[in-house]
Amino acid sequence: MLSRYFKYTYILLAAVLFTTASCKKFLVEEDPSNLAPETYYTIPEHADAAIAAIYGQIRFIGDGAGIFSTNYQMFDATTGIMTTETAQNSDLNNLYSLVYDGNNLHINQMWNGYYKTVAQANLALDKIPGIPLMDPAIKKQRLGEAAFLRAWAYFYLVRFWGDVPLITKPQTATSSDFYPKRTATEDVYKLIVDDLTAAEAAGFAWVDPSGKVSLAAVKSLLAKVYLTMAGAPLNKGQAYYKLAADKANEVITYANANPAQIGLLPTYNDIHAVANNNKVEHIFEVQYNDAAGAGNPLQSYFLPLHKPVSSIDGVGTSVPTAEFYASYEAGDKRAQNRSGYFYTDYYTNGYLPTLYNPGRPYVFKHFDIIANGTLGTKGTNRSDLNVPQIRYPDVLLTYAEAQNEADGTPNTAAWTAMKVIRDRAGLTTPAQGTYSQTTFREAVWRERWHELCYEGVLWFDMVRTKKVYNEATNGFDSFTGHVNKSTNQPLQDRHLLFPLPVSEMKNNPNLRPQNTGYPGI
Repeated sequence: MLSRYFKYTYILLAAVLFTTASCKKFLVEEDPSNLAPETYYTIPEHADAAIAAIYGQIRFIGDGAGIFSTNYQMFDATTGIMTTETAQNSDLNNLYSLVYDGNNLHINQMWNGYYKTVAQANLALDKIPGIPLMDPAIKKQRLGEAAFLRAWAYFYLVRFWGDVPLITKPQTATSSDFYPKRTATEDVYKLIVDDLTAAEAAGFAWVDPSGKVSLAAVKSLLAKVYLTMAGAPLNKGQAYYKLAADKANEVITYANANPAQIGLLPTYNDIHAVANNNKVEHIFEVQYNDAAGAGNPLQSYFLPLHKPVSSIDGVGTSVPTAEFYASYEAGDKRAQNRSGYFYTDYYTNGYLPTLYNPGRPYVFKHFDIIANGTLGTKGTNRSDLNVPQIRYPDVLLTYAEAQNEADGTPNTAAWTAMKVIRDRAGLTTPAQGTYSQTTFREAVWRERWHELCYEGVLWFDMVRTKKVYNEATNGFDSFTGHVNKSTNQPLQDRHLLFPLPVSEMKNNPNLRPQNTGYPGI
């Protein structure tokens, strides 16, 4: 609950020690008992621990949300390209069926999780400047990390709920805005841009294989923010498409000059290989490390319900629709069994030579081979696979879309940005001159759906463009009235925003009224 924000402000949830392994995870936690912000922030190491605690907090997206579900499933349940094999979680099924309200557990937990992140970031931003004897360059970087992570949280909050409370300082019961009002969407975006601009100047390296914030991550997120601001609901248009294109192009320019640091991985299996966490294609991820007590909890949710395809027992609550799976072009490597983003059979129990066919496609994009097993090697049941937040293809397609909108026609760089993604998929791309602004726009959108599916991206594409991919026509429908194939239910205007948690509005009347189209209290 938002009211709990203030408690989180004054509890350092995790004092995190940095591991000395080659791939740092900053996930080993130490109990900070009896510490308070007033006495804790006294040495440089306290700043490190405060920032590490924020990184640890953002793992809430993988936390459980009732039986057979996690918070993460809220990202894609409403897109229409995912369904479930179990009816045991009513909150999840209400998301799939588009009949959710403000009592939904996933909605409540996502709201809480993002505001906990904001609270910890605010505490760091408030206290780190006063730490004595701290190297100014390091202090600037730590503040930049906190600013980036606060922007990351608010970017989700404003896209899910629209006008949301904008809290930028640690709170106590005597704070003047202890019961904050909702802030206009445009003002929330201003803070996001300001935070990312500050982070951009914080002195980060272009890439950071430890998983901490990098300059590439900041610029990539800023490009995504500008692209979103150009579309609905702010509709800032051409000027912001230009900002998005320019910012994405900075990352692309660096990648072209440094392909070993940023680029596309050779194969789709490389994308979900633990060895590639935080590398090349993975610009920013939520960090997981089972040995440090923070293993990836999502594996079983992408596995078939109680079928012998892994050493992990699957629960089948994140299942692709047959219609979306069939919508890939003929020959698209992304739709190939066990080498693309899906699988239609797998080794029995994860490692035996006999293949088990569960009778439908499942998501392979997040399949941890080490945890689940592979031919001749039994799975460990323990996953260190990170959860992607920004992949390089998103940057390429952001540039392609934004440049086309800004200039009215695709230039060679925009066409190339889309083409390299299709090249990896084994597809032929029509010549640049065959595209108009309209046909190129839809071509890029289509690539976003087929490349970025099941990564928590497409719902926000639907909202900002007010368009939804139609698997049957291979075109795009208006958002309102589009029928989700997962449940044959139409999207309505109200679905452009989620309802605020009812518990929050009960605790804080200043949050009322509820978002349009949902029951109030």
